[in-house]
Amino acid sequence: MRASEKAPAAAATLGILTHLAGQRGPVPAATIAAALDLPRSTVYQLLAVLAEHGFVVHLPEERRYGLGVAAFELSSGFSRQEPLARLGRPLVAQLVDRVAESGHLAVLHGRDVVYLVEERAPRRPSLVTDVGVRLPAHLTATGRAMLALLPAAQLRALYPDRAAFEGRGSADWTYRRLKQELAETRERGWSTEHGEVTDGLASVGAAVVDHLGWPAAAVAVTFPAGRGEPDGLPALVRGTARTLSERIHGTGR
Repeated sequence: MRASEKAPAAAATLGILTHLAGQRGPVPAATIAAALDLPRSTVYQLLAVLAEHGFVVHLPEERRYGLGVAAFELSSGFSRQEPLARLGRPLVAQLVDRVAESGHLAVLHGRDVVYLVEERAPRRPSLVTDVGVRLPAHLTATGRAMLALLPAAQLRALYPDRAAFEGRGSADWTYRRLKQELAETRERGWSTEHGEVTDGLASVGAAVVDHLGWPAAAVAVTFPAGRGEPDGLPALVRGTARTLSERIHGTGR
């Protein structure tokens, strides 16, 4: 007998999370039940427990369910561990050698980014983005690159109101402004920030995605704003992110 047959509730719960992870947006409970061939009553019970613990978010107006913040934190927990850092470090180092500016790799953790890799270019100033440092995701190039790939429901769950931005670097940030910033990021294919983390410095970032297109991490390069953006920087950053995506069995972007 397989382990899943001995613990059917656990298997069904994992099935629900896996199914939601494969969708481009929230779905009705009936759709989940049909896809997994489970009784609707069982699906509703499991969804209620998952929602209680933050792994699922319920959208009552739409009568749909999507992944919650806790599910993303699990993903970030995996990403923060050694495999991603070990795969990413040599790629970031190569990028830094190419552009002669400092680079980093970060993962999303709730409304923050956590830095896994920091490669400093010679004769460049120290940055606040050292390994283990947390910064508000909406202010950083790495954070914006990852937030831009989240479905609208997940983004709204992270930033439900103005209070989500309070004390996080800028009093004039709103959900509307964030959505506009992320829309521009998606249209370009890479993210930017100009002096919002450190005055006088700017960054360009790109997301590292998994096989489902979810943001597993992001790569960014930071440079003195007064010197201007290094030639071809967005393409080089995106290329590094794409290579890392492929190495973690992602699709690349």
